[in-house]
Amino acid sequence: MDPRIKPSVYLTAGVPPVGGRIKERPEDFLVEEIPLYEPQGSGEHLYMFVEKTNLSTTQMVSIIAHHFGVRPDAVGFAGMKDKRAVTRQLVSVHLPGRSRESLPPLEQERLTVLWTDWHANKLRPGHLAGNRFVIRIRGVDATGVVHAHRVLSRLEKTGVPNRAGEQRFGYMERNHEIGRALILGDHRAALDLLLGPGDLAPPWQAEARRLYAERKYAEARDLYPRTARTERRALSTLARGEGPKRAIDDMDPLQRRYFITSFQSAVFNAVLDERLTAGTLASLEEGDLAWKHDNGAVFSVTPEELEGERGVELRGRVERLEVSPSGPMWGADMTRAGGAVGERELAALAATGVTPEMLDDYRRRTGDRLAAQGARKPLRVPLKHPDVEGGVDEHGHYIRCSFELPRGAFATVVMREVMKPELAGSPPEPEDDDE
Repeated sequence: MDPRIKPSVYLTAGVPPVGGRIKERPEDFLVEEIPLYEPQGSGEHLYMFVEKTNLSTTQMVSIIAHHFGVRPDAVGFAGMKDKRAVTRQLVSVHLPGRSRESLPPLEQERLTVLWTDWHANKLRPGHLAGNRFVIRIRGVDATGVVHAHRVLSRLEKTGVPNRAGEQRFGYMERNHEIGRALILGDHRAALDLLLGPGDLAPPWQAEARRLYAERKYAEARDLYPRTARTERRALSTLARGEGPKRAIDDMDPLQRRYFITSFQSAVFNAVLDERLTAGTLASLEEGDLAWKHDNGAVFSVTPEELEGERGVELRGRVERLEVSPSGPMWGADMTRAGGAVGERELAALAATGVTPEMLDDYRRRTGDRLAAQGARKPLRVPLKHPDVEGGVDEHGHYIRCSFELPRGAFATVVMREVMKPELAGSPPEPEDDDE
């Protein structure tokens, strides 16, 4: 399938690239959640505002669940966060009948609790207003500040292409392909993609992946660190003589859903690239499902909406970034666009060999009601409070970019518009292990 991992066209193509590198150090990539609401001070769920460094979200959940002696699904979070970063985010833990005084303090080298409170409900994905980012670009000439400022100013006016960033697809750029194999029920192919050799595999994994290919599962498992929970669990199941389906079934449901989301994101990126190329990212056409940025609702764009005074008003709302076209995160519950728009979106899914019926069948087959649900997603999002400055510290020159994005949007997409690494001849930023 066409991975659509990296952008084929930039919205700010007329602005020269800055180049450089990000995520060289965790402290160069700071993310802080903007909560959707404050905890009410009572209830069964302990809310913790935590700061994690160089930890994936799944690793953080595992640490917190183990510390409080609960199942991982008792831990709630609003959004997946980058691993190679310093991130501040809200987490909930279901602790009925417990008091704050009875809880042991959480002391972990890479995880710090900044404050706690109680609330009645579990924190769930999407329960945040957005994120603040402060990102340093290294290996650049500080004079590139001018170009970075031009890019962020342009994106503030036009909106940011709402691509899924490369980290969604993993360091081997295979997560979406694993998701596709899961949907098709090809468990062996999914395991081969997860555990088998590949050009982008880190050197320290080469021997483990070779052993997997030779079906020496126990030896392969023992070469992975304990933090590689998904790989180790699958290899342990195979080492017991169980088949590929059992190895997939034994996988953490959160991880399986992540692979499915990666597949959905690859199709969404393909639709987004098509509209960028056509120049229709900031316009609506008949059949579109228009996304209202104030509340996340969508409405069908009919011929009546595009004509006369209503059309003038709608185009004004699009220009003010109040409304944008939406794209498909394909799944059983997704509302489909109409007309030629819907046909193009269906063609993007069909190009992967997957049909809407297969997505519905996957959810029935696995019994996971949260998997492959499907949703609409805006094709562009607003960028707020941009700021750029150049500087120098003990590690050399840098350009610091700060801005806010709504929940679900990737800061790395903004930084690619600034850096344009393929055009600048810069190496890509380091990729996260699983986020």
